[in-house]
Amino acid sequence: MRTAELSYELPHELIARYPAAERDAARLLVVEPERLHHECFAALETWLPERALVVVNDTRVLPARLLGKKETGGRAELLLVRCEGQGELRDGSRARPCELWRALARGAGRVGGDLWFGTALGARLLGRADDEGLCRVALFARDPGPAAQVGAADALRTIAALRAAEGHVPLPPYLGRGDEPIDRERYQTVFGRVPGAVAAPTAGLHFTETLCARLLARGIELARLTLHVGPGTFRPVSVDDLDDHPMHAEPFAVPEETAQAVARARARGAEVVAVGTTVVRALESAADPARPGHVCAGSGETKLLIQPGHRFTVVDGLVTNFHLPGSTLLALVYAFAGAERVRAAYRAAVAERYRFFSYGDAMYLRARASAGGTGSAAP
Repeated sequence: MRTAELSYELPHELIARYPAAERDAARLLVVEPERLHHECFAALETWLPERALVVVNDTRVLPARLLGKKETGGRAELLLVRCEGQGELRDGSRARPCELWRALARGAGRVGGDLWFGTALGARLLGRADDEGLCRVALFARDPGPAAQVGAADALRTIAALRAAEGHVPLPPYLGRGDEPIDRERYQTVFGRVPGAVAAPTAGLHFTETLCARLLARGIELARLTLHVGPGTFRPVSVDDLDDHPMHAEPFAVPEETAQAVARARARGAEVVAVGTTVVRALESAADPARPGHVCAGSGETKLLIQPGHRFTVVDGLVTNFHLPGSTLLALVYAFAGAERVRAAYRAAVAERYRFFSYGDAMYLRARASAGGTGSAAP
């Protein structure tokens, strides 16, 4: 697909810089083949097919942005992306416990140099950026106490507490603001329980416990999987042909109970509705080649790039936010519902002054053909 086909005009004032007053008070654009419907997100339950399976992402966003200084006094910033375990830092005869991370670094200085965040959390740059642009860093606590009095486990707990206290919510750069107290809650979904993401699975931000209870009361099943959203989700496509784009890798896990839930949905002739592009990527990556419409439980990394021409084998419906022009996420939505259909929906959303991107409004789309081949018609 040509990257130029993913462009559209968006007035800057339609970028939502803050969330709606209530999660499910966001607007919902329901996209049917021949018609668009303008709804409130709380009305989603009336549009989902009977007995559908709704799959959500239970990743939780880390307070992954650390703002601090180098030893020389200059500003430095880390975005913690992936924890690689624990280790020890040695300064002469002294060894102190540390957390080992891959991170995006800005103004980090020389390898071996220390950065400071607040008065007690330090980071040492262990290695320069790799092919993903990630550096190796070690987080440690300043003077946790004599080793004889403070064990490694206690020191690591101190580091984790300092990281949580000093860390900022890693809001997308297009919001044009730093994080605020509201973001600690509202940039997490109500499903979030597995820490590891540096960006929220934003379609899930609109769900409330009350809405989920109403879905269950209507016989709609809910299932979870985990895909930790990485910084690559914001990486612009810089090539003319999407085939040449180096797709970022993201870790995911599909539990056995979710694989069984998909199997039950197929057995009862129900549709599988993905909440967000992250869920689509995880389910399609876990598709069972021997049983179309089913998934295999397990974990791994996905670099799946979905664009027009992709044959969906699991997902029948999609709840998603409005995505950036020129993004792989928009290409996925084109592939799912048809480029012209999605372009028309985006034009209508702009005309109707919908709010765009992470804190913006949502869409609900049905696939042009049910992946499982047994989906029911929309109301």
